[in-house]
Amino acid sequence: MERIKIGIIGAGRIGKLHAENLKQLPQVEIKTISDIFADNIRDWAAQNGIANVTADYQDIMRDPEIAAVFICSPTDTHITMIEEAAKAGKHIFCEKPISFALNKTVQALELVEKSGVKFQTGFNRRFDHNMSRIQELVREGKIGDTHILKITSRDPAPPHKEYIPASGGMFIDMTIHDFDIARFMVGSDVEEVFVQGAVLVDPVFAECGDIDTAIISLKFKNGALGVIDNSRQAHFYDQRVEVFGSKGCLTIQNDYPSSAELYTADGVYRDKPLYFFLERYNEAYVKEVKAFIDAIVHDTPVPVSANDGYQAELIAHAAKLSLQEKRPVKVEEVLTQWHISV
Repeated sequence: MERIKIGIIGAGRIGKLHAENLKQLPQVEIKTISDIFADNIRDWAAQNGIANVTADYQDIMRDPEIAAVFICSPTDTHITMIEEAAKAGKHIFCEKPISFALNKTVQALELVEKSGVKFQTGFNRRFDHNMSRIQELVREGKIGDTHILKITSRDPAPPHKEYIPASGGMFIDMTIHDFDIARFMVGSDVEEVFVQGAVLVDPVFAECGDIDTAIISLKFKNGALGVIDNSRQAHFYDQRVEVFGSKGCLTIQNDYPSSAELYTADGVYRDKPLYFFLERYNEAYVKEVKAFIDAIVHDTPVPVSANDGYQAELIAHAAKLSLQEKRPVKVEEVLTQWHISV
């Protein structure tokens, strides 16, 4: 079987992770990886069987043998690369968020749709064994009609000061995963958002016009209600979910390195939860790239669509407006704000 040739743009932490996962798939060949600091990754690329390393991502776009691109570069570069890849007829896997500007996201995705290429948004949590199982059980009606969704999502430590201004803010950078999982779990788009936010971890967030702690209330179009609580510093990775319905309740607890517990006269001890997203969602990252490649091989729909990426951004912008104006915000208000027609 002829292998699908892949180009990866961006060899930071996530780009390298995708490359290392893709090389496990026998139907894939990573032909080229691009990074502005190309010389720094040549040894790593050679160790991972990637023959071509370039500082110019256009080398990937111009290569007719490359059938699909992984866009793992900074967010402010995504739109240009998406448009170029679509025009070149290359399938696209793009890390979240698609962009910081909702109207540009819409324009790029309209071009993708017209081009006919496949586009998958990088929401890896959908492929987590716990998250996907909850969604399956909700879809099968095991808890009846969904009434309340609760998501706890807290990072072990805040990002570096240099990262914060370019991150897009908590909602676009961090909570966007929770917005996507909320839609995934409930099976409905969000209608209204209300946010209470604060700076309780580090004043540097306020200096950057951001927050580090939030409680977010969601109202879904199907009538369900949701609550997300976020913190940039929990000192451990806290990822829990509860879905309550008319016939029962589903919960997800944190994943641990082991389930062993030590009982002594001084107390009961166990491992801390898996420390960060690379450990907690390692298997999910493998599954998401495999799902994208399978969609190309079998010409089937991707499991996380361009619309999924857009909807999560839409909620994130509504959350930002709610925080700024200290009121509930209808998601449709954001469309007006960004001059987007339905």
